[in-house]
Amino acid sequence: MRKGLFEFKDKVAVVTGGSKGIGLSIAKGLLEFGAEVWLLDTDVVAGEQAVHDLGSKTHFYQLDVTDPAAVKVCAEQVAKESGHIDMLVNCAGISCITPAFEAEDDEWRLIMDVNLNGTFWCCREFGRQMAKQQSGSIVNMGSMSGDIVNRPQAATAYITSKAGVHLMTKSLACEWVKDGIRVNALAPGYIATDMTLQMRSRPELFDEWMNCTPMKRCGEPDEVANAALFLVSDAASYITGTILAVDGGYTAW
Repeated sequence: MRKGLFEFKDKVAVVTGGSKGIGLSIAKGLLEFGAEVWLLDTDVVAGEQAVHDLGSKTHFYQLDVTDPAAVKVCAEQVAKESGHIDMLVNCAGISCITPAFEAEDDEWRLIMDVNLNGTFWCCREFGRQMAKQQSGSIVNMGSMSGDIVNRPQAATAYITSKAGVHLMTKSLACEWVKDGIRVNALAPGYIATDMTLQMRSRPELFDEWMNCTPMKRCGEPDEVANAALFLVSDAASYITGTILAVDGGYTAW
């Protein structure tokens, strides 16, 4: 019964923010199980390097997820070139640590545009392609910050954007079940990406993050990738509208 649940041969996957960090780890996992993978990112150098490293079943498309017209064109082109789109993993995202009184309007708008609006534009346009075939699986990148308020830093913009991703995921899951599309999200804790590890230079923050994590360590990008592979796979065929925590127990306390 379980044999082949993680078989992605003849499947086409799209990963936004796929040229580095968690997105790249997810792309590698999808390739390992046989998928054809499209990496969407603004970073051309990193994207082209990833394609070179990962091989011929990988494609790169330069995309700014905050541009809804560009996202529409991208989804249509990927569907035309690959014939179908089976999986979408939305990893494009940015963060900031800014107290609310100090937050500039443009910073707030950028966080919302990338993390929330960009995720929606991609869900909508790639989901539209999935609806045509009456099948598909989408995984959005939420955060434990979508469920709790981080400490000791102030990060209202980021927290708000990720909370929006969580509720948007649940809403789309219910709306699109009739179209054969499952929509779930991951809620990672502190993951050992370059962006997180550079915060070791601020031990007043980093040490507190580790103290608040029962497992007392950062997660690895591959550990988030494993959860993403489960959610997009047929092993999760009865799972939709779920926010899966990958946080070392952070939100359990």
